[in-house]
Amino acid sequence: MSKSSPRRFGGRSTGTVTVIEAKVHRSSARNARMAFILTAVIVGLLSAVVAASSIHPILAVIVGALIGVPTGGLVWLLVRIWPVIRLLWWWTPETTLAVLLLTAWVQLANHTPTLVTLIVVALVVGVPAAIRPVRRQVIAWTWCLVVRHRLRVCFAQFIIANQSGSLPLILWAKPTPVGERVWVYLRPGLSEKDLESRLDKIAVTCHASTVLIERASENNAAYLRFDIKRREVLTAHVGSPLVDVIDPAAPVSASPLTVPTALDLPDVTAPTITLPAQGKPAGKKPAATTANGSKPAASSASTEADDVSDWI
Repeated sequence: MSKSSPRRFGGRSTGTVTVIEAKVHRSSARNARMAFILTAVIVGLLSAVVAASSIHPILAVIVGALIGVPTGGLVWLLVRIWPVIRLLWWWTPETTLAVLLLTAWVQLANHTPTLVTLIVVALVVGVPAAIRPVRRQVIAWTWCLVVRHRLRVCFAQFIIANQSGSLPLILWAKPTPVGERVWVYLRPGLSEKDLESRLDKIAVTCHASTVLIERASENNAAYLRFDIKRREVLTAHVGSPLVDVIDPAAPVSASPLTVPTALDLPDVTAPTITLPAQGKPAGKKPAATTANGSKPAASSASTEADDVSDWI
């Protein structure tokens, strides 16, 4: 819960350390009370009904109360500590890694001489730092741990949560060739459209170039996938084995590769189509044409002589 201390002399203060925000604390207390009442009443009534078939109804009510109240208390405890459980979930990878490293150090220090301990530590730290592929994997997984917390900062600072103040649940993250991929489960009050309008701010908070959001499930709109891009892999220089296939001393005409031409539409030559000549009927003169190539208009006499009965 958020706690603040008063100012001291000289204008200094001890600062504020927020573990669980006050809004979330009040919401969890209210939900815990409702969960306790509902669970105690429902479980107590069901237990009393089942017990009434074999014992006296008054004793059945007492048995139902003895079963319902502890069950409701257990549900109250789970709902009440849910913000703490969620906070522990956010720090689960770091906590687990720290416990493993501390345990390994204690066991190594207790069962080996000091020189051997230092050599083992130097190898464990130095080998990943010296070997480039191992170093890159360690850095990539470290960024995955950092990104989970940076996304939580985004949700807590400038993304509107629901009325109870519960933030989206950040599930897991893994490295990709261009950055990281994080799976997030949204809570009521937030949608994919709300996040798409803040992608630039999310990229700044995550120290990335761009961020993309896609649905991770076709049937569940709350299950999203964040693709965080840090580097551009398509601009890297990649060696090709095709260079060794072509002999550099061979002439250009002997090269099996044909350079394509006429890639643009204006460069394409349209084929010329020649129609076959048709014979002219005997006894008829070719129709006269004007200077521009069109036929002259027919005279009025020929128009009157035409048979237009088919058009009526």
